[in-house]
Amino acid sequence: MHPVAEPGLGADDARLIEGVLGGQRRALAKAITLAESSRPDHQQRAAAVLDALLPRTGNSIRVGITGVPGVGKSTFIECLGLHLIDAGHRIAVLAVDPSSTVSGGSILGDKTRMEELSHREEAFIRPSPSAGALGGVAEKTREAMLLCEAAGFDVIVVETVGVGQSETTVAGMTDIFVVLQLPNAGDDLQAIKKGVIELADLVVFNKADIDGPAADAAVAQMKSALSLLRPGSEHWRPPVLKVSAAKSSGIAEMWATVERYQATMSAAGEFEARRHRQATAWMWQLIDSGLRHRFRDHPGIRAALPGVAAAVEAGETTPTSAAHRLLNQLNRFF
Repeated sequence: MHPVAEPGLGADDARLIEGVLGGQRRALAKAITLAESSRPDHQQRAAAVLDALLPRTGNSIRVGITGVPGVGKSTFIECLGLHLIDAGHRIAVLAVDPSSTVSGGSILGDKTRMEELSHREEAFIRPSPSAGALGGVAEKTREAMLLCEAAGFDVIVVETVGVGQSETTVAGMTDIFVVLQLPNAGDDLQAIKKGVIELADLVVFNKADIDGPAADAAVAQMKSALSLLRPGSEHWRPPVLKVSAAKSSGIAEMWATVERYQATMSAAGEFEARRHRQATAWMWQLIDSGLRHRFRDHPGIRAALPGVAAAVEAGETTPTSAAHRLLNQLNRFF
C-alpha cells in the first residue's frame, strides 16, 4: 500500500494515510486525534488527509444507537460486535461520553465496559468526549466515521451519550437509527412524547429476559404508539424487537432486521439519497460553525463584545438588540 498523493501533503501525513489504509489501529487513532484537534494547522492537515482518503470511504453500514442511561447500550453493542465479528465483519465503535459542564472532563469508560470486544483485532473502539457538542455526538464524529471506513471497517456504530431527548444529531449522520428502550419505562403516550422515537428506524427493548410479560407488553405498546406517527419513509415502518444482550438473545434477529432495512431502502433509492442529504447538511453545519468562530475571533467584535455583554447582563439592553448591534457592526468589517 502506497501513500496517496495529494498536493501539500507532508511525509508524516502520507505515512499516516498509508497506515489507515493498511488497517493499522494506531494510525487510525492518530488520524482521529488529528481531526479532533482545534489547532488551525492540525485542521488543515486533517482536511488534506480526509480528502486523500475520501475515495476509500462509504463502504460500510452506519448504525446510530441511543438510549437512556441504564438501558445497556455498551453491553448491547459489545454483544452485537462479537456477533458481527463471528459473521466476518469488522466493526468500529465511536462511543461518545458526556463532558462535565463544571470541569470539562469526561470519563471515557466505554472501552472498559466493552472489555471483550476491545481485545478483538477486528474491532476498533474510540471513546470521545462530547465537549459541549449538541445532539449526543462529538463534534468530529462524522470525520471519525470516514476514517474508520477508509481503514476497512464495514460496520460503524455510533453510540450517543444517552442523556435525554436531544439525541437526534446521530440520526442525521447514520444509515439506520436504533433506539434502545427498557420494559416498564412508560406507556405508549410517553413513547410518543419522546422526540427520538419519531426518528427511529428500529426500536429495540433490551433486558427482555428480566420480565418477559413486561417486555411483551412494552413491545405491544410501542407498536401501537408508532402506528400513530407518520413513518420517515413510505417504504419502511420501524419494527419493534426485544433482545437480551446479557444472554445474547435476539441479536441475530436484530442484525437481520438491519440488513433488511438496508436492502429495502437501497432498492427504493433512499439509502444513497439519505447519505447525499446528510453530506450537504454536514457542509452547512461546518459553515455555521466556522462563521461562529470567525465572528468571535474578529478583532472588532472582540473589542465590542465585553461592553455589549455587560449591557445585556445589567438589563440595559435586550439580547435581541445586542445581537443586532454586533451583527450590524460586523457588516462594516466585510
